[in-house]
This record gives sequence, structure tokens and C-alpha cells, in this order.
Amino acid sequence: MTTPLTLSAVQYEALDGGIAANLAEHVRLIEDADDHGSRLVIFPELSLTGYALQRLSDPDQWLTAADSRLGGLREICRRTGITAVVGAPYKEPDGTPRLASLAVHPSGSVDLSFKVWLHGAETEWFTAGERSAVLALDGWRVALAICYDAAHPAHAGAAAEEGADIYAVSALYAAAEGRRLDLHLGARAMDHRMYSVLANLGGNTPLGPSAGKSGFWGPDGFVLRQAAGTGTEVLTATLPHRAARI
Repeated sequence: MTTPLTLSAVQYEALDGGIAANLAEHVRLIEDADDHGSRLVIFPELSLTGYALQRLSDPDQWLTAADSRLGGLREICRRTGITAVVGAPYKEPDGTPRLASLAVHPSGSVDLSFKVWLHGAETEWFTAGERSAVLALDGWRVALAICYDAAHPAHAGAAAEEGADIYAVSALYAAAEGRRLDLHLGARAMDHRMYSVLANLGGNTPLGPSAGKSGFWGPDGFVLRQAAGTGTEVLTATLPHRAARI
């Protein structure tokens, strides 16, 4: 029998200091999640840089597979036993630019998931992925999505076909998109009888003030827990597997 899964969604207000400064803050927040017993921590879209697309002409804003800057993140995941999903601009070995989620495991290995449904100015900087990753953790299957992916029912449908129990969305929903956020996360959960999780960028962003509302939705589409405001906050929930996909 699959045991309950404790996981954290981090609503995160990105710092201006680039990848190095944000990595240090990610380590601190993973330590916070560890104090609450989390096995999985989800950060927002582009959490290591913020949604500052105008800065992507700087090569230092991009991660690569062999990037030494991920050392501290690998170490905290090794020490805590947590898998952490972080957001960053990523260059593949052949130079293909991706809007990525990187799932860093306690073993030090990294699974990559690329945004499928780019929109707006993202299309000038990134190449769309063909599919998103589904992580296997403690008997659970966790599908990764990045922001606008969640607006497309077929994206969650493909995750459900791969047996996903959780649809984990790393995003930036601005304040004017609060109603869309509610509908997307609730509908994706209810349509496929799986949990949905949102880690939203917080604070003031280039797209306007954040909507906040990071949290967890049950397989019935109702909110289980949600952020109190729009700043940085670690939200943790323990989800029983028996309720998923019933």
C-alpha cells in the first residue's frame, strides 16, 4: 500500500541577485520544508532568476547540465532526502534554449522538464518542449507542468494517461489572473481525479503583482490549502494516496 506523501509548494519572491543569490535562498527554504517532513518541494516557474526575460541575453542567467552552481542544491537534497523542483532558463548540450523545471534528487541526479506551451515574449527566448516529465517518488507519480501548460486540458490529460497522481504546476499567475488560476488548478484536478499543486512566483513581477494563491487542490477540485498572501511562503501538506484518482 502506497503511503501518504508530504510535500511543499513554495510561493517565492525571486531576488534580484541572479542565480547565485536565489540558489542560496532555495537552500534555506528546502531546509524549512525539511523541518515539516517534506519529501518533495516544488518551486515556481523561473524561480532561480525571476521572470526577467530581458536579462536572458546574459549567459550567466542560463543553467547547463554540468553547471557547478547546482552544487549547493544537490547537497541540501542529499542531506535531507528531498527532491526539489526548481525553475530556470536552461541550455541543452546542443544549445537549445528551454524554459525548464529541474528536479534535483537526493542521489544528485537531475530530471529535466520543459515548458510545452510557450506564450508571449517567451517564444523569442525559448524552444518549446514536446512533453513534460513525470517523477516517480515513494510509489507516487508526479507530473510537472509550467504555467501556461495548465491552461491546456490535454497537457494534464497526457499526465493522467501516464498514471500521474499529482499535477504539480510551477507558474507565474499575476493578480489579474486569479480567477484563471482557480479554474485551471481546480479543473485539472477534478477532470482526472488527481491532486494539483501550485507554486506561484510571489511579490511584484515584470507581469505585475502576483496573484499568490499557491497551494493544493484535492481530486474533487476543491482547495485543500492556500497561501495567505503574495510573498514568500512554504506551504506543506500530507496527501493520502487512497484519495487520488478515485
